[in-house]
Amino acid sequence: MDATGRKVGYGHLIDWIIHFGDLFLINVFFIVTYLIFSDSPTLSGIQYKEKTIAFLLINLSYFIISSFIRFRIAFNVVTLDKIIQRSSAFIAIYAILITASFSIFRIISIPIIPWGIGFLVLGALFVGWHILFRILLKSYRRKGYNYRHVIIIGADTNGVKAYESLVRSDYGYRVLGFFDDDTEKKALLPKPDYYLGRMSDIEEYIENHSVDEIYCTIPASNESAIQNLIVLCEKNMIRFFLVPEFYKFFKRKFSLNFIDATPVLSLRYEPLQHFSNRFIKRGFDIFFSGMVLAFIFPFIYLIFGTIIKRTSPGPVFFKQKRTGIKGKEFYCYKFRSMRLNKQANSKQAVEGDPRITKIGAFMRKTSIDELPQFINVLRNEMSVVGPRPHMLQHTELYSSIIDRFMVRHLVKPGITGWAQVTGCRGETKTVEEMEERVKKDVWYLENWTFFLDLKIIFLTVKNAIRGEKEAY
Repeated sequence: MDATGRKVGYGHLIDWIIHFGDLFLINVFFIVTYLIFSDSPTLSGIQYKEKTIAFLLINLSYFIISSFIRFRIAFNVVTLDKIIQRSSAFIAIYAILITASFSIFRIISIPIIPWGIGFLVLGALFVGWHILFRILLKSYRRKGYNYRHVIIIGADTNGVKAYESLVRSDYGYRVLGFFDDDTEKKALLPKPDYYLGRMSDIEEYIENHSVDEIYCTIPASNESAIQNLIVLCEKNMIRFFLVPEFYKFFKRKFSLNFIDATPVLSLRYEPLQHFSNRFIKRGFDIFFSGMVLAFIFPFIYLIFGTIIKRTSPGPVFFKQKRTGIKGKEFYCYKFRSMRLNKQANSKQAVEGDPRITKIGAFMRKTSIDELPQFINVLRNEMSVVGPRPHMLQHTELYSSIIDRFMVRHLVKPGITGWAQVTGCRGETKTVEEMEERVKKDVWYLENWTFFLDLKIIFLTVKNAIRGEKEAY
């Protein structure tokens, strides 16, 4: 308890546990590595002074980097993707700083390949430790520990929705109850005893109970009441959150920006609107497509190109106009998997399609027919990962009957995508199936991370090895 009698949590200790675990892991890694290779010519000549400097640099570098890269593992809302991204970025910068420091002080000189492999191993251990800690923390919170006490102001539909979101999560919230001047709204609450009183009772309540956060869901028109709540929260060191009334109508992520001092709300958050993210994605596209076209594509072309030419008349490649970013048209390349036919640009492939050749069926099943699209990636018409591009006829048709269909074209189309690896590949027999695909494409656009792209590529390769049932 503190001086006011309120319960004091120990959540601040979690960050210390994380830092201690990080330092323990890093130091043990370097010590074990040294012991394993201490007989090598490179390490056998290191003196006590150099070992001391190395120890100081190893730990000082950690504290320097951790001062501006926060892992946020203990945050109530954080995803594993973000944890992996921040932990990987930390180790990458840490490796650069250690390498530079060791070079400046002339402590050790190790060939670049084993030095790089060592940091890859350290990075994998570091990321794995952070993921494990997050999983254990969530499990701990599910059991009722390390939670935040929350009260909700407003017992209407908006307040109940906020309650459902808080209790459904594993992020450590415990909702104490609701305050509302309308006592009849008790009937809307999940439990009658969740009603804690009128808004005039809030100050007395927080003086006698531990409250960490207040979520206000009353209409913005009640300006004076909201202002009084903000003053009350700041006076009592309680975090205040305003749940906007329009949440009832728009259930999606928003992006809040400012033009001078004027707040501007965007309908969706798009990570790829940031130049740094586009730079990372494009850099990866060039590297990955370049590697595939240089080392894999030539062999695939020789093998399957020869088979295609010998089994059916026509070209090796099939090109078709598709809809790209912002509705721009481009020619999408594929290995030809069908016999030449007049419906190639209008009719979608269906199960048991007689136009598909035997080798074409195999290529479709294993996604080999998509490999030429790495040429499109290198030409900046496509990305390795993104919403799959549709035929022009499909774009015209579905854009008129599905409201958010064209939103998927705010990013470059991809060779593979989130919809494809989560069950939305192949023929779309109904509008509902296309709506589900569009929903997942828009989700990808709003939730993009570099590690999500890596995950999709991994799942694509895994599905290709197993063989896609819906690919025909």
